[in-house]
Amino acid sequence: MSGPPLRSAADGARRERAEDFRSGPAQAGHDGSRDFDFWFGRWHVANERLKERLVGSTEWERFEATQECRPILGGVGNIDDFESDWDGGFTGMTLRLFDLARREWSLYWASHRDGVLQPPVVGRFEDGVGTFFGRDVHQGRPVRVRFLWSEITARSALWQQAFSTDEGETWETNWIMRMTRIATTEAQM
Repeated sequence: MSGPPLRSAADGARRERAEDFRSGPAQAGHDGSRDFDFWFGRWHVANERLKERLVGSTEWERFEATQECRPILGGVGNIDDFESDWDGGFTGMTLRLFDLARREWSLYWASHRDGVLQPPVVGRFEDGVGTFFGRDVHQGRPVRVRFLWSEITARSALWQQAFSTDEGETWETNWIMRMTRIATTEAQM
């Protein structure tokens, strides 16, 4: 099955280095601690996930999920739950914590498959796009990880994950989530 191109408006063929998100301080009067407030609530998630990563694959699998996010720690953090029937059933969660001194977010992922918080991606929002970088290992191979949050409105958002094996010179997008808010009345049914 052919999938989406390995780019988006937010990606824009960027070749950012991991340090790029630290290009300057947050705007005066805006520390960034509320940048994920849009995410609070319940969401329908249309997932597109590359079947094989870092092997030149163009075959995508598609599946649906729901995600619900709520604030923690008085608003300097949030947590969400991700649930899907994909791959025999899948449950995951993201823990996001805002470092007040550095004015940046750290995002940690965990799933029911291993119960371990994965290494964080760290970054911030600039000009309506959240860019977060980290390091991880994929099938024994060190990778740079990039999360992009973009196209954010009151009712929708786009998230993308990409890996790089050359320290950010090139990126392979391997997971795309298109989120649509579930209306309160619909969520209560």
